[in-house]
Formats: sequence, structure tokens, C-alpha cells
Amino acid sequence: MQGRVVAPRSLRRRLLAAALVLLAPACQREKTAPDPARNPPPARYVAVVPKGTSHEFWSSVHRGAEQAAKGTGVVLDWKAPPREEDRELQIAVVENFITRGVSGIVLAPLDAHALVGVCRAAKRAGIPVVVIDSPVEWDGMVSFVAADPRRGGARAADRLGELLAGKGKVLMMRYQEGSATTREREAGFLDEMAAKYPGIELVSTDRRGGATVDTARKCAEDLLQRHPELDGVFTPNESTTVGMLRALDGAGRAKKTKLVGCDASRKLVEALAAGKLHGLVVEERFRMGELGVKALVDHLDGKPVEKRIEVGCVVATAENLGDPAVKALLPPDAAK
Repeated sequence: MQGRVVAPRSLRRRLLAAALVLLAPACQREKTAPDPARNPPPARYVAVVPKGTSHEFWSSVHRGAEQAAKGTGVVLDWKAPPREEDRELQIAVVENFITRGVSGIVLAPLDAHALVGVCRAAKRAGIPVVVIDSPVEWDGMVSFVAADPRRGGARAADRLGELLAGKGKVLMMRYQEGSATTREREAGFLDEMAAKYPGIELVSTDRRGGATVDTARKCAEDLLQRHPELDGVFTPNESTTVGMLRALDGAGRAKKTKLVGCDASRKLVEALAAGKLHGLVVEERFRMGELGVKALVDHLDGKPVEKRIEVGCVVATAENLGDPAVKALLPPDAAK
């Protein structure tokens, strides 16, 4: 019996990228992505490649990117893997943009190591790269635009410490391997807990919820069964926070067990207002998209660009949802 013929990895990536382009709505492609078979890319054609499209976080980043492009003559093409675990497809998308000869790339890498090769390939092709949200182990980028994730994790620890008056049993459900931002949030949370809250016992810190809400919910349900006496939980991103919230709600423990998470969606803000969620570390995600594209446009214009551009974060609570500074960081209409 003959063995199965396997396409080389680079060919599989090109096929994946081509499939993603074909699956995108035709009207959207016509609006944002010129057809390279008929016309060369415009002189200022910028690709923005986020981690995925399933989380509301990226919708805000997208709006910020579009805002930065207004009036600059830049045509934006926004494309990403549907789920935040498909490193192979994200690499394929970037490779496709390199082949098309874009003017520059704004990239939120899914993995700090896996995306290094394609970043180097872009630079060899004369295509500048701005990295946003999560770092990549490469120093050839024009700029890195992100919040300080360790600070965000520390602020989550302080919120839980305040809610529990420095005592109780707490667990942290991690996200997934390879995500540098959530890894740093987790480290910041653990460091702050160890330094300031000796009366809080961390009963579990090594379980990972995975890239989707469903995998996170299943992991959370198992953790809740293993730890029936639990006072607080920290989750480092949108999908783990939603998954844990659903598990706590299903177990009738959503208001009793204090949950502090990261990132904001409409559903999470509703849970915050209802007292089922007790804190959300929210980054200036609109500003991240805006400043990422602005940094790239400035570079293309020959202007100096800071190597590191930091955006801020706040802890949203039921008590401060109406504050303008907090409301500005939440999804539109979420804090009504």
C-alpha cells in the first residue's frame, strides 16, 4: 500500500492562506484588499494580522487601526486565523502578504518563537514590521506597541487581595502555551500574590484553559470539582474568563467565588454589572491598534519611531463602570 503524500509545510501554509483569502467576504476583499493578479498593491498597502477574530478584543484593535489610517492614503488589509491557536495559519497569512509585496505589516504574534522566521523573511523582503500586543523573540521590528502585561497581572492580584481581605483559597487558570502576553500576566499575578498576600493560598496554578471558550469552560468545571472550597479565581484573557464565568455560573458559585479576569466583551461587562464577575483588567486596545498603524505609517514617512510604545490598562469593576476613563476602554455600549 502506498504511503500518503504530504505537502511540504511551506506549501501547506500557502494553501491555507489562499483558502483564508477565498473564504473572506467578497465585498470586504474588494474594499480593503486589491487583487494582485490584476493590479499591483497600492503604494501604501498595509497588512494588519491580529491573533484571531473570535474575541471582541480584536474588534477594538481593528477600529483603532482604521482610525490611524484615515487621511494617510494607506489601504489596510485586516486578516487573521479564526481561532487564537492556529500558528500555522497565521504564519501562512503573513507569508502571503510578503508575497503580495505589502508596504508594511502590523502583527500580533500568536507565539513568541514560531513567528520569528516569518518576521525575518518580511525584513529581508524590505517590508517593515510593527509588533503589537505580544512580543516576539526578534529585535528587527520597527516598534513594539503593547500594555505591560506584568503590571496587568499584578493589578488583578491586588483586586483579588482587596476583595478577600488578604485571606482565602485562590486558583489561576492559565491560557495556552506560547502566548507571551498571557504568560507575563500570569507571572505578574503570581509575583504580586507572593510579595503582598501571604495569607492567600494558591491551590492551583498550572492548568491551561486553551484557546477557546469551550475548552476553558471544561477545564474550569474540572478545577471547580477539584476545589469545592474556593474563594477567588484569576483568568488571564477573554476566553478563559468567559469559560470560568460559565462554569461558576453553572455551579451556582458565580457570586460567591470572586473572579477577576482580563479583557472585556459585552457579556463580561454585563456579568460585572450583575455581580457575577468582580474585576476586569482592560487594556487600551483601541489605542494599541491606532498606535501600531501610526508607528508603521510614521516609519514609512521617514519619521523617527520609538522602539517601545506602551499603552495603559485599568481594572474595571461594577463600581467604576460609569467612569469616563473606564467606559472608553470597554466595547461600545457595553457599559450602558
